[in-house]
Amino acid sequence: MKLTRFALLPALAFALVSFAADPVGAKPNLIVILADDLGYGDIGCFGATKIKTPNIDRLARQGMRFTDAHTAATVCSPSRYGLMTGQSPWRLHKKGNGYSLDPRRMTMASLLKTHGYRSAAIGKWHLGYSKDWNQLPITGPLEAGFDYHFGVPQNHNDSSRCYIENHDIVGRKPGEPFRIVKGKEFPEGLAQPRVDDQVGITLTTKALGFIRDHAQRPFFLYFTPCVPHTHIAPAAEFRGTSAAGLLGDYIQELDAHVGLILRTLDELKLTENTLVIFTSDNGGTPKDFKGTQDTKLNLASEAGDIRKKFMTAKEDAKTLGHVTNGPWRDGKGAPFEGGHRVPFIARWPGRIAPGTSSDYVACLTDLFATAAEVLGARLPDNAGEDSLSLLPVLLGRPPGQPLRPAIFVQGDTNDNAIAICSGQWKVIESINSQNAKVHQLYDLTQDPGETTDVAQKHPEIVQRLAASLAKARADGRTRF
Repeated sequence: MKLTRFALLPALAFALVSFAADPVGAKPNLIVILADDLGYGDIGCFGATKIKTPNIDRLARQGMRFTDAHTAATVCSPSRYGLMTGQSPWRLHKKGNGYSLDPRRMTMASLLKTHGYRSAAIGKWHLGYSKDWNQLPITGPLEAGFDYHFGVPQNHNDSSRCYIENHDIVGRKPGEPFRIVKGKEFPEGLAQPRVDDQVGITLTTKALGFIRDHAQRPFFLYFTPCVPHTHIAPAAEFRGTSAAGLLGDYIQELDAHVGLILRTLDELKLTENTLVIFTSDNGGTPKDFKGTQDTKLNLASEAGDIRKKFMTAKEDAKTLGHVTNGPWRDGKGAPFEGGHRVPFIARWPGRIAPGTSSDYVACLTDLFATAAEVLGARLPDNAGEDSLSLLPVLLGRPPGQPLRPAIFVQGDTNDNAIAICSGQWKVIESINSQNAKVHQLYDLTQDPGETTDVAQKHPEIVQRLAASLAKARADGRTRF
């Protein structure tokens, strides 16, 4: 069943009744599962045939699948900034891939905390910690509103080779400073380096423990596995299980871990009262990262020739017929659709009709306002500036406010390109070598691969969408 961005389908009427009948004060749990570099075409319900993802596909069967959902940016850190704050990261005019949260800015976690939620950030953080890790406490997620944190600082291939739990490194050697030394495999002062092929199950086990410990009160779990970001290092039992090589095996491990979360919700009878959102922080990387292949993996198992195969996992998957970003052009770090159009699924039994899909143009910044509307909370003017609630769409009714003309995605790490996405039409605005604005225009209904720039044929569309970006800049917000 397909739900357009405007239509209210009769089959969804039950969702409205159920939501309206909730007792005053009822608060659903919220789980956001944010995969890392997972492309639009990497899972079954979005077209993958070489990779089997039955648990993620189950979410789609039991909920709503968005076909036109986008990240706030095309790389990890600014994308996560946009999700957590509801503010577009391009407003910060920051170059690079290292964003951090201002402790004075409201986040999804701090919003939910004021409504009695306990919250956890488990997995990849990549939104900054205090600089000197030998001066405790190490500040980070707990200062952004979370009550518990266990994760990897940037990714499971970062040079720290450690986990951080709450305010300290896990496995710090007593009395020794923690130091990353060039040329050494592991940092000094670290007794327990991360085991690369055990990161997935380690993070998932922590997430399951948090759910069990907080089953009796409302909770928010921000679960951010590292899959399928390089290094491609699935646990031994998943190697050789897919038809897409080591990359496919890794994604199937992610799917199995999603299944553990869903089964835990079932076991604890939390399924009906939990809104689960599954998505990715940006598009996939079609090529392998050559610069990280000289890293010596710390492995629990050598099975499957992993030390060799991890270096070519993306290329191997492509050779085997897997297309990580589906029909879309390019991938992570690029302003084309492959860099920012991602799988997005929402399940909330009894509220979201099962087996539905929507072509509403959504952005991950919208999760902030969605959480607020679920709680019946009004956001202050200085929070969630680029966040519009998806709740009306999820419940099968037209959005309760004017539709924005487009969403605006940070398209690169140089503060240069912004993708303006409005459904059929897509503009990429950038600055050329003469410091002048230039625009590309693509008709995604006719040209999903963005092969033909039609800006000269449709100057009025370019002008309209460029004006919408100019207005968003001038207004400092896109939330009505």
